[in-house]
Amino acid sequence: MREIFKKYDVYFYMLFAYIFSIACRYIWVYQFNGYAPFHWHGQLMINTNDGYYFATVVKHLLYGTNPDNQLLQTAIDTYPGTVYSVYYLTKFLPFSLDTIILYMPAFVSSLIVIPIILIMRLYKLTFVGFLAALLASITWSFYNRTMTGYFDTDMFALVFPVFILYYVMKFVKDDKLLTMLIASIITAFYVVFYPQGYAAISAIFVTFIVYGLVFVKDKKQFYLSLVFMSIALIKIMLVLKLLLLVVSYFASQQELIKKDKNPLYIAIASVLFFILAGDGYGLIMSKIGWYTKTGTDAGVLHFYDVAQTIREAGKISFDTFANRISGSVVSFIIALAGYILLVFKKKEFLLFIPLIGIGFFAYIGGLRFTVYAIPAMAIGAVYLAYFIIERIVAKDKAKYALLTLATVAFLYPNIRHIIAYKVPTVFNQEEVKILDKLKNIATPKDYTLTWWDYGYPIWYYSDTNTLIDGGKHHADNFIISQILTTDSQMQAANLARTSVKKYVKKQLAYTPVADYIFEHNGTALDANDVLDEMRLGDYKLPKKTRDIYLYLPNRMLNIFPTVAVFSNLDLNTGNKEANHFFFVSRNFKQVGNKLMLGHGVSFLNNTGELLLGNRKIPIKHFSVVSYNKQGKLQKQDQILDYNSRLNMIYMKSYNTILVLDDKMYNSVFIQLFVFENYNHELFEPVILNPLVKIYKLKR
Repeated sequence: MREIFKKYDVYFYMLFAYIFSIACRYIWVYQFNGYAPFHWHGQLMINTNDGYYFATVVKHLLYGTNPDNQLLQTAIDTYPGTVYSVYYLTKFLPFSLDTIILYMPAFVSSLIVIPIILIMRLYKLTFVGFLAALLASITWSFYNRTMTGYFDTDMFALVFPVFILYYVMKFVKDDKLLTMLIASIITAFYVVFYPQGYAAISAIFVTFIVYGLVFVKDKKQFYLSLVFMSIALIKIMLVLKLLLLVVSYFASQQELIKKDKNPLYIAIASVLFFILAGDGYGLIMSKIGWYTKTGTDAGVLHFYDVAQTIREAGKISFDTFANRISGSVVSFIIALAGYILLVFKKKEFLLFIPLIGIGFFAYIGGLRFTVYAIPAMAIGAVYLAYFIIERIVAKDKAKYALLTLATVAFLYPNIRHIIAYKVPTVFNQEEVKILDKLKNIATPKDYTLTWWDYGYPIWYYSDTNTLIDGGKHHADNFIISQILTTDSQMQAANLARTSVKKYVKKQLAYTPVADYIFEHNGTALDANDVLDEMRLGDYKLPKKTRDIYLYLPNRMLNIFPTVAVFSNLDLNTGNKEANHFFFVSRNFKQVGNKLMLGHGVSFLNNTGELLLGNRKIPIKHFSVVSYNKQGKLQKQDQILDYNSRLNMIYMKSYNTILVLDDKMYNSVFIQLFVFENYNHELFEPVILNPLVKIYKLKR
């Protein structure tokens, strides 16, 4: 048995590491497998919104659902690898689409262990690679974005580049063009599965060029290898690209191609063609710009930019940065030192610099980028431990034992994170039931208007369309924000109907309909005048051709201040309007005559005043809402001080207290969701549930 293991050790290591990675991702499944609210049709639901984007596209291909959704073809064209891999898995395997999208991230992302082990095997350090693979496969950031249920293209984001790096590093050592052909073929497939990865692979290609010019001795083979990578990165059809790669490989074997300086000239031509035909640099700079910009989008009108409200695009602390890359600050420091040492010992690891650079960009660009640094840092951490142990311990068994213990120490904070990382599903069962009910009420051509966070699940479960979603949230965020926050239900209804009609009529897809709301025959209108006109009952509306629904979930209370930001500005100037007050308390308690709401806010029962620090502010409306045994909403309202601008709502059945100013109190969202106060000429309730309330537009 020992002889067999020694002969096939690399395969045993790969299998064990792969199973280990998947098993860790099953912890989340184990934690929630018996929790009914996270199940739908007997299956755990996924835990990332974007997963429903791809799932809706696949469902459309399988069953013809969502026929009026203008954005599905873009998904097919942009992510064909992801879409069709799921399509064929669902079509030919005995599993439902819900099951495939739940488990696929775990099985795909865990493949990361294979290239890491193979890379270290190049240097006769297979066991080091095995331990590094265990660590990389479950490190915070990589786990968070590839866990079971996190169905997104992120499952491909890191696996492909590390495979590509393995073959590039192998080429540096074996000098075989066939090795670079394989690297180029993987590259060609990578940009089909994960088009965002084009920037990372372009950076690796440029690094390889510099590295090769300095360190590769046989320049002819190196020059010819550049031809393959250039072809892999040009923007042409995958089939044509693969054909060109194969033809180029066989051509490279001809003596005429290898003669004198021909490889150099061919390489120069290929790289120039890559520069002209590719857009790696532009993509990199556009991404950096998007993740670092602030303020409003400046044009004829000024819209608030969404980037600064997305958590993954925000700046992070050093502790968070280090934890997400290595599991702890100590592990990160060890890993960085190990990688630097590894570069001095094995200069081929310089080729990891693009991935490390992208990962370190996370410190200013947002936490999502940290994942790219993980493979090199995992290898670095284990390598430093190996380097030290190798020099102080004589016996092999003791070396293996100590290195294993060191790796366990690196693994511990990451496993502890996995156990504690109990993320919920995107929606719970009751919310999905509501969308399923809406599917039976609405038609596929209808629109459901709500904040973009809920767009993709609405596609998937209700088969209706949205105006903004997880990928289409730009200027049109203003429209939805205005509909939800305006104190004029007439304006909300008119804006909703006008926006949807123009969007459908012009087939705008990803183009903002806001650009067409505030213009006439190509001439920009005063946005404030247009919005004021929409407050009027005689505003001229386009002919009704489909139904429009407002989707108002209880969970929106948590983000309502953020939603309000997008319409709290003057579109003509970009200037912010008056600050609004919106405070949510769910952990309140009575202490004497004070109702302590938290964060230095309390309510004085005896005077009816709000205490903000040392300031006493009277309350205008004190409202109480609750549900009786029949599920009907009960409302009580008391005016304490008519001249005040602050109001307080006790949502008894939710154990929630809201403190909010007049604008927020009178907003469409609060009036329709909290109070069910709606204009009967404009709206018709179709679903009134404590979790979600859906109204149909009557105009």
